[in-house]
Amino acid sequence: MAQAQAPIEEATGEQATLEQEREAQNTGTKAIAETHRFDEAALAKWMAANVEGYAGPLEVRQFKGGQSNPTYQLVTPGQKYVMRRKPPGKLLPSAHAVDREFRVISALHPTGFPVAKPYGLCTDDSVVGTMFYVMEMVEGRILWDQSLPAYAPPERHAIHMAALKTLADLHNTDYKAVGLEGFGRPGNYMSRQIDRWTKQYKASETQPLEAMERLIEWLPKSVPEDDQTTIVHADYRLDNMVMHATESRVVAVLDWELCTLGNPLADFTYVLMQWVNGTIATIPDLTAHGIPTMEEYVAEYCRLTGRSGLPELNWFFAYNAFRLAGILQGIVGRVRDGTANSPQAATQEARVPLLAEAAWKFARMAGA
Repeated sequence: MAQAQAPIEEATGEQATLEQEREAQNTGTKAIAETHRFDEAALAKWMAANVEGYAGPLEVRQFKGGQSNPTYQLVTPGQKYVMRRKPPGKLLPSAHAVDREFRVISALHPTGFPVAKPYGLCTDDSVVGTMFYVMEMVEGRILWDQSLPAYAPPERHAIHMAALKTLADLHNTDYKAVGLEGFGRPGNYMSRQIDRWTKQYKASETQPLEAMERLIEWLPKSVPEDDQTTIVHADYRLDNMVMHATESRVVAVLDWELCTLGNPLADFTYVLMQWVNGTIATIPDLTAHGIPTMEEYVAEYCRLTGRSGLPELNWFFAYNAFRLAGILQGIVGRVRDGTANSPQAATQEARVPLLAEAAWKFARMAGA
């Protein structure tokens, strides 16, 4: 297995503090942002007509977390729900596809795969102003800091391996059998993703970056052949899932906005980026800390999915850093256009050139 040699961000003593701040900024609910308000009475009427078992009155709060689709907690005397909606205002093409989120969780929920129970999709913009869907609210733990500082080493190991097992289960799911044939185009996934994130980056560009231009030229010419097509989540990480309150078990995978059919290695190597970025990359002795090493993680993924090994990783690391730069630039573009959900969105701009430079370093190690 190729070893990554280019950490995306230098380890600093402030990393833990930054993670704590991020958790505080994204945990819990808040009053609804002025730009994301809607007719709550109209929503309650729709819920009464479309959500089995619904009984008001309805109280609405907005979750703090999330940069993309505004997400709301819907509280009734008997049950809590979650609503995900497209943001109002100018949107990038193909972004904020809440109808696709609803379709995939509707397909996976009957199989026992851990997703929230879907209740209904509304494509009528006249109800709350944009398309939305409602699902159950799954209670449990959202783990923001990948290094899991609050847990003992055995628990850290178990949590990361549970997340890995859940990802492997997703990749092992027969997408045709669950009704997701046609959810994406099989084949050429990596090439299409490079094209997608190039277009999103260009549509949101706020400053010229030489490294991004090099990547835009090199990545399409060097893309490895897709060897498999599966359901891919495309934003799989600990803080996009709900862990059981007391057990090392995933009870719900969240945020399916980017989900499609594609190369599972794109999904898996995105997870591996945590080992070359952020808090996991700053831990001197992963074994003593309790987090599996990259070698252990790769070996277990291969065992769970029936692979004999993985191809060269540095190309995938270059792609993932490039893709993340495109995602963050999209957030910066929403700041520019006045449609950003999070008050921290503007701080993402400084990360884009760092990611671009790191992606180019990985590209050089992959032969660029």
